[in-house]
Amino acid sequence: MIRGLFHEPVGVDFSRALADGLRTRLETQTPEALARVTVLVSTNRMATRLRAALAEGGATLLPRIGLVSQLEPLLRPGMAPPTTIAPLALRLRLTRLVRGLLAARPDLSPPDAAFDLAGTLQTLLAEMQEEEMPAEALEQIDTRHLSDHWQRSLEFLRIVSSWSEATSGVTAAGVQRAVLSILMQTWADAPPQDPVIIAGSTASRAPTRVLIDGVLKLPQGAVILPGLDTDMPEDAWQALLSGDGPGAQDHPQYRHAALLDTHDTARANCAKWSDHAPAVPARNRLISLALRPAPATDAWRIEGPELTDMAAACDGITLVAAPSPGAEAMAIALGLRAALSRGERAALITPDRTLSRQVAAQLDRWGIEPDDSAGRPLHQSTPGRLLMQVAGMMGRRVESEDLAIVLSHPLTRADARVAHLPRAREVELSLLRDRPCPFPDRDTVLAWARDPETAGQDDDWTAWLADLLDLLIHAPARATLADHVTTHLAAIRHLAPNDGAWVGEAGRRARDVMDALIDAADNSGPDAISGLEYARILHALLSAEEVREGFAPHPDIMIWGALEARVRTADLVILGGLNDGTWPDQPGADPWLNRTMRTACGLRLPERSVGLSAHDFQQAASGPQVWLSRAARNAEAETVPSRWLNRIEGLLSGLGGEASEALKAMRARGDEWLSLAARVDVPDTTVSRAARPAPIVPAAAQPRRLSVTAIEVLIRDPYAIYARSILGLRALSPLRQSPDARLRGTVVHDAMEQFARDMPGPLDGDAAPRLRETLERSLRQTAPWPAMRRIWLGKFDRLMDDLIIAEGARRRIGTPLFLEEEGRLDLPELDFALTAKADRLDDRGSGVAIYDYKTGAPPTPKQQAYFAKQLLLEAVMISEGAFANIPHRRVEEVAYLQVGSKYDEKAVKIDDAVLAETRSGLLDLIRAYREGRPWIARLAPDFLEYTSDYDHLSRFGEWDDTDTAQPTKVGR
Repeated sequence: MIRGLFHEPVGVDFSRALADGLRTRLETQTPEALARVTVLVSTNRMATRLRAALAEGGATLLPRIGLVSQLEPLLRPGMAPPTTIAPLALRLRLTRLVRGLLAARPDLSPPDAAFDLAGTLQTLLAEMQEEEMPAEALEQIDTRHLSDHWQRSLEFLRIVSSWSEATSGVTAAGVQRAVLSILMQTWADAPPQDPVIIAGSTASRAPTRVLIDGVLKLPQGAVILPGLDTDMPEDAWQALLSGDGPGAQDHPQYRHAALLDTHDTARANCAKWSDHAPAVPARNRLISLALRPAPATDAWRIEGPELTDMAAACDGITLVAAPSPGAEAMAIALGLRAALSRGERAALITPDRTLSRQVAAQLDRWGIEPDDSAGRPLHQSTPGRLLMQVAGMMGRRVESEDLAIVLSHPLTRADARVAHLPRAREVELSLLRDRPCPFPDRDTVLAWARDPETAGQDDDWTAWLADLLDLLIHAPARATLADHVTTHLAAIRHLAPNDGAWVGEAGRRARDVMDALIDAADNSGPDAISGLEYARILHALLSAEEVREGFAPHPDIMIWGALEARVRTADLVILGGLNDGTWPDQPGADPWLNRTMRTACGLRLPERSVGLSAHDFQQAASGPQVWLSRAARNAEAETVPSRWLNRIEGLLSGLGGEASEALKAMRARGDEWLSLAARVDVPDTTVSRAARPAPIVPAAAQPRRLSVTAIEVLIRDPYAIYARSILGLRALSPLRQSPDARLRGTVVHDAMEQFARDMPGPLDGDAAPRLRETLERSLRQTAPWPAMRRIWLGKFDRLMDDLIIAEGARRRIGTPLFLEEEGRLDLPELDFALTAKADRLDDRGSGVAIYDYKTGAPPTPKQQAYFAKQLLLEAVMISEGAFANIPHRRVEEVAYLQVGSKYDEKAVKIDDAVLAETRSGLLDLIRAYREGRPWIARLAPDFLEYTSDYDHLSRFGEWDDTDTAQPTKVGR
């Protein structure tokens, strides 16, 4: 006979104890007796573990194992449960209601958040149905002391809850309640005579409590509680339920106490299910006292000194207080690897998925693939990333960075990958990076492909790319959900034809999500939604799914969630991420009901989830070898230790004596692992930091031609010229192009050049509007950012009057004849040529004026004297006839024209002596390098203003600008 309430104490392998107790009770019966038993557990993982535990005893028949949340298999034939609406379809219906609320109350939330709010509303309605809360309960909430937000929320909930009650028979929670009602009535009319056991449940939900009541009324109905604390004194146990409030719901034993109290069963009368004993009884007593409810912690003074054998209780505990999450992950990985080398099974238990991924990454250095029970969120899988990337590109201009990501995605053109990748690289390097192309479209791609100076090819692949851009750019910005899905799938088929996006387990799961979205799209109604809202809906659906890729993980290294502490045990258990806000997690904010309103309705309080996490912690921390691990700070700030860890440390330090020494030993063991983790990435040999490079280049290998702007760089940073002109290295332009100072300079140069060509003579009254029109045209052609165009145009308007006045004065004494003129000055004695492309040269009849436009600050006189030689070198070239189309060789004026936030002019001193000095300096500079001067990195960088594309190549940072260079001969 199996009947009544049973328990297994903390520190017992619950699944194995359940299996052994079941075999013991049925050992006198025939083998098929086990097959007549029904066992209902909380999770699929517990069901799997129970089957494995039963199979450990050899070949056997298995009981019928089900879940407390899925009772349909228990119904008799012909008792079909009510049909249910798919959860996604229900959420989309709720989204329509929420969208209507936000339209009426736009101050509540952005419209694009409707789907997320519908998810929280769906959870609340499910809880109301589970707890059998009538809609009338909302009417009884006193709203006089509530803010306007909560009053509006309550008004909306009253409408939705009435609708929910009318449709409860088709929601998942309503169907579960209906199935439970049918089952209870069936058992009342004809109770099953075979054993029915509920094992491992804490009865935290109302349907489970109803099911437990029904099972305990059966002739052979039993309930087995996991991790019952038998070390708490009776007065402390009774205090869990005392008072007029909700009780100590954040205590790990609250649910057990409430269940036993409901069934008028004293804890002492709740029998053990098996003969399994706790792994470390002294540990159980320590943790039981440490986790005593806050109002009862004065018992530490009374009961603490009575704790014995603290050394044995703490001997298996290692306390890891890492300085950072990275150090914590490394130490945990080392502990898991060490356990594996000892032939032990080890498990990391943490709710922190970031930590678990970091640990898995560290284990990968030793080729260890942990058995991660949670798998990976679907949106982080290969097809999930493609779906999310494409969804974010639909209905707007495609950015270069996004296009490059999509073209390089492993699923894109997987059917012709070998031919596709070289073409994708050509597009990235030649079009997206080398040209100002932040927003590529069909026209820019085809123009690039047909340009003979590019690497493009006007062929089928280029047409495929142009069609892809059309699909994405011309997707409707606002459309119904069904239309968004249709457009999205068309783009995916174009990228990955022949169902190439749906391969593997992740692909099949992603396809299922898209199919479910198609099936449920009609529930979203005819209202158009934005592309942003569609992307948020898709992200919510994909992130809610988990996928385990096809691989063979190591069977003895596991990563578990907190719930699995009830199910499995290992030789070494590491509880990671023990920080407040992570374990326990902070209860999420409820946008619909605050705490007072939930209490008035009789709904679950946030402390319930904290209590369940505390129960998981208590069971996991009672194993033979346990690590308690945390990081003292995260990427943003210092962290707060978990309240449970704080209590254990506080109790041990307060007890003093043996307990205090045990705490020191726990910390010392953790410090040893942290010390080992800190040494993992320390190289075996010390590598000296790089010296400041100064290559000495043979004269035959030196450049035979440099521009006037390159001469400035040669003076400031010879190594940059060495890397660019001798080694032939070029920095790639960024994929994510931005309206920077360089582009603004290009815009101004183009506009001023075109204005001078359109109006070469003296200025008239139309000069200002024509110049502004020219600038607008240049902005449209070069800067495709509307907001930045307005900002730059506004700055230009502020200096327009001053610029026109100054330009008129220049036009009265000269005429702009040569714009972007190219020149070359040969220096045969050095086998060298100086080149230039002058911004503007004005013909004054008797001579030439040289102007250079600057959107930033012009060089100072000191900078001009030392390295800003561009205009003076151009003057030298003019004086020596380097510009073939310029008849005059006399330079009358050299000036910088600042066209930035303000208009200003900076004249450069020019006379025969300056020209002679400049020419002589150029010859001396080139001759010095021909004769062996080292090409020193950052020779005169003008520290705060200079950065080089080649700083990483010279390993700048290992040395600084004050270090002495070390000349080194290179080449042959």
